[in-house]
Amino acid sequence: MRFTIPLPMFAYPIYLWRRSPGKKGSHFNPYSDLFAPHERKAVLISTLCWTSMVLLLLYSSFLFGFLPVLKIYGIPYLIFVAWLDMVTYLHHHGYEQKLPWYRGKEWSYLRGGLTTIDRDYGIINNIHHDIGTHVIHHLFPQIPHYHLVEATRAAKPVLGKYYREPKKSGAFPWHLFGYLARSLGEDHYVSDTGEVVFYQSDPEIFTFSKPNNAKTKSN
Repeated sequence: MRFTIPLPMFAYPIYLWRRSPGKKGSHFNPYSDLFAPHERKAVLISTLCWTSMVLLLLYSSFLFGFLPVLKIYGIPYLIFVAWLDMVTYLHHHGYEQKLPWYRGKEWSYLRGGLTTIDRDYGIINNIHHDIGTHVIHHLFPQIPHYHLVEATRAAKPVLGKYYREPKKSGAFPWHLFGYLARSLGEDHYVSDTGEVVFYQSDPEIFTFSKPNNAKTKSN
């Protein structure tokens, strides 16, 4: 699905509706296991607002025509989804060395958080509310976005070698497109067996770069 256009454009709404494969819950259901009982009212309000927006778009399509709505709302939405998918993907893939994925007894909350990747988005960092500080976000998701940079700065001496310093960006993060192309060309699947696994390449899938299946030492 990742390599079949336009299916990746629908990954985000599908994720919100059904989450990723193997996981249960919906971001639109107030009674989903994703949410605590005291959050149900907020989820219900969010779902009602989302439904109202969908109805407004349908009404606008009948009133003004499908193409104007597509140009004014649809195309910017697809650009947003593409950027969001890329940002999310690069927080978990595309590091200079292949990172392990853990299963079973080898997995822990700490190990999972430490195999995520921080990214620098240049001037877009503020627009992202500093989500580029992704490691600390995974380890302590309760930290609000306006303290992520400060928390990352404080955590780095503690994490030591387990923290991977992101490459500094210019005004616009052009370098991330290189990481994305390389990862899409190499990181296609992981083995169904084993509790510490690394991404491998499938030669039948198109590649952007020469595959490099060298494996790094696991944490």
